[in-house]
Amino acid sequence: MQTVTVDSEYKKNKDLRKEDVMVLKEWAEKQPHLPPVSELHLIFFLHSCYYSIEMAKTTIESFFTYRTHCPEMFRHRDLTSSKFRNHLEVADFLFLTPKTSSGDQILVFRLIDCEVAKFDFNEQIKIFDMSIVQWLMQYGTSEGLLIVADFEGAKLGHILKFNIVTMRKLLLYMQDALFIRLKSFHFINAGSYMDMLMNMFKPFLKRDLINSLHFHTESIRSLYQYIPIECLPSNYGGSQPSLNELHESKINTLMAYADYFTEDDSYIADETKRVGKPALLSEIFGVEGSFKKLDID
Repeated sequence: MQTVTVDSEYKKNKDLRKEDVMVLKEWAEKQPHLPPVSELHLIFFLHSCYYSIEMAKTTIESFFTYRTHCPEMFRHRDLTSSKFRNHLEVADFLFLTPKTSSGDQILVFRLIDCEVAKFDFNEQIKIFDMSIVQWLMQYGTSEGLLIVADFEGAKLGHILKFNIVTMRKLLLYMQDALFIRLKSFHFINAGSYMDMLMNMFKPFLKRDLINSLHFHTESIRSLYQYIPIECLPSNYGGSQPSLNELHESKINTLMAYADYFTEDDSYIADETKRVGKPALLSEIFGVEGSFKKLDID
């Protein structure tokens, strides 16, 4: 299993200061309900918050608390299970190797098997989160993340499986706790059901994130305004390997992290040790909350 090193992160990010990471480490060690947080993870949190220590503290709290209270989304991730492997063949979350000229990473979501009965929203959320964590552990931080959501083959039945409660949890987690810099979302090959999907999304999105949604309905060519064509897979007119080739590579790489994700299941907050009152679900998933600043293109 290949992992990025702490030293390489300090060399790559000129605004990353070890003394800030150590301040964050000292704070985390004084929180009895938090598990041990590695220096590498502290760097991910600090980087995702544009090096704001106070914002990183809030993000760390949210990260572990969300994972504790949402086991259906973030735990029981056994890559050796045939059942879980089947979910990996339903949809893809593929990181593209080239970055944009701004240093942003690109993540592509697409359906592989379009049979509605096989689509499990919770399991796909797990794979989404695992894909991001695995890429970070292997390659480290990037300036930001652009997500391309390819809805080719999606049906109304898929949209109806987007449980509203789970959707709310996911979107709040992405905005409040995930240790990446979300830059923009790009939707391609979307059908008439997209209005329904957006009506589900928008109540749980901050204005900055709403402004980062881009719909490429007329032609995929409009996507090239945001992502250089040479960065894209051949399926989208680019010069990178096809989606099928990327899928095989992704499965092999993810499998190499099977032990990591098994151990990571226990990487949660212990509410019995929290100083003060335990975090409540009603407080965690209220619409109001502290969100990380989004740097939008």
